[in-house]
This record gives sequence, structure tokens and C-alpha cells, in this order.
Amino acid sequence: MNDPGEQRPPLPPFTRESAILKVRKAENAWNTRDPVKVSLAYTTDSWWRNRSTFLQGRPAIIDFLTDKWEREREYRLIKELWAFTNDKIAVRFAYEWRNAAGAWFRAYGNENWAFDENGLMRARYASINDLPILEGERLYRWKSSGPRPPNHPGLSDLGL
Repeated sequence: MNDPGEQRPPLPPFTRESAILKVRKAENAWNTRDPVKVSLAYTTDSWWRNRSTFLQGRPAIIDFLTDKWEREREYRLIKELWAFTNDKIAVRFAYEWRNAAGAWFRAYGNENWAFDENGLMRARYASINDLPILEGERLYRWKSSGPRPPNHPGLSDLGL
């Protein structure tokens, strides 16, 4: 069970402003590439579908993200609000990464999120496609392993 005092503001019901803030907080957390820190935004029994992988619970999330960021090096992510309701948020995102051989990719995707009353994500469904890119085609060039700088363009500004 989740600790009843465990909250991750902003809490539902979401407004446009609070949904945008929730998306940016998620983006910032994922850009740390810290699996434990990221896992704390999810309920202890959170359900995930990530591409063709299905998992449940924080320990599984931590294992999944640890493996992901060992493979996906120099990972940088941008998320953008797509739609929201009282306790659900839909986002679109793109991230860039390179593999161990040095090849670069941009992954494009959509996520659907459902939250509990404490603002913890109880379900995450992600559909993602990878596109090989050349190093010179990269668009995300801020310091690795940290949040996107406030002045860095978002997805719409980049035409993605």
C-alpha cells in the first residue's frame, strides 16, 4: 500500500495549468535518469505498458528504468500536454539517445496517465517508435542528466 501521507502535487482534479506543471515535473524527473527518484511518482502497485513490456509495481519500474538507461545513453526527453480530465493526462513526447555503438535515435511517443487522489500515477500506457538520426540532426543539446533548460524550445516549437 501507499503511505497515506505520500502526495505528488499537483493533485487531481487537474486544471490546464496544473496538468502542464505535472507534465513538466515528470519530464524533469525522467531527465535525471534516476530510477528510484522517478519511481516515487507512481503508486506502489502502478501498472505500466511500455511498448510491448507490461509491468507492475515500483520495484519492477526501478528495474525497467535501470535497464533502459543503461541501453539508452545520453537520454534527453521533452514532454508536452496533449489532453487532460479530472484525474487523467495524455502527453506526447520525444527523446533522443544513443546506443553503445554510438548510433543516435529519436523516439516519438504518446502516454496516457491515470492518477490516484494523492497525485501518484496508478497507470501508465506508452506507445513509442524509434527513428535513427545522425548526430548532426540532434535537437536536444543541453547538459546530460538534468532538466531541460527553461529557454530550450518544446516539441511544438521544434516542429516535432
